[in-house]
Amino acid sequence: MPPVFAHGALRLYLLALLEAGPKHGYDLMLALRDRFGGTYSPSAGTIYPRLGKLQEEGLVATEAVGRRTNYRITDAGMAELNRRREELAGVETGIAASVRRLAGTLGSDVRGNMLGISADLAAAATAALAGRPGRDNAAAGPDAQSEAILRGAGGLLQAFQEGVLADLRRQAAAAPLDPATLDALAAGLRQARAAVPPQPGAATPAKP
Repeated sequence: MPPVFAHGALRLYLLALLEAGPKHGYDLMLALRDRFGGTYSPSAGTIYPRLGKLQEEGLVATEAVGRRTNYRITDAGMAELNRRREELAGVETGIAASVRRLAGTLGSDVRGNMLGISADLAAAATAALAGRPGRDNAAAGPDAQSEAILRGAGGLLQAFQEGVLADLRRQAAAAPLDPATLDALAAGLRQARAAVPPQPGAATPAKP
């Protein structure tokens, strides 16, 4: 995956975040996570070394607030930020592109899972065609083989549902979920349903 920030861009963006007022390192991590819509969450190992470097250069300073150590931008830091406003605008544009890319990656993962489940369902339905009874028998209700297919489909869908929810809960515990997740999931479900082959003599299912 390409880097989220170009070389030196994160340090500049930290200065921009501190322009609004002093912040703890964790607050800066949350601000970055929110700016990326939950698609990227920087680690302490990413943030604090850069804050330390900015402090060495005199661009930020620390101040104690109770048991917390906050970082604030200095006059030299403001001068640096003002001098690089045009570059900062480019960083903002890059962040927007990164958000779209990272959200697309999550959507691809969801769609990939859906394609797997649709392949399983399609294989099960196709295998049932060879032994399907005639229409008269079918009208009386599903035969034993069809019942087995239906139970298998139910099990596959339940397992998929539980797996997706578990994945989303893990992601939500680390960072807020992106609203695009639901759109990607809905698109994947529609694609999976469309991939199930129609059965001879069966009515065409309504579009979801």
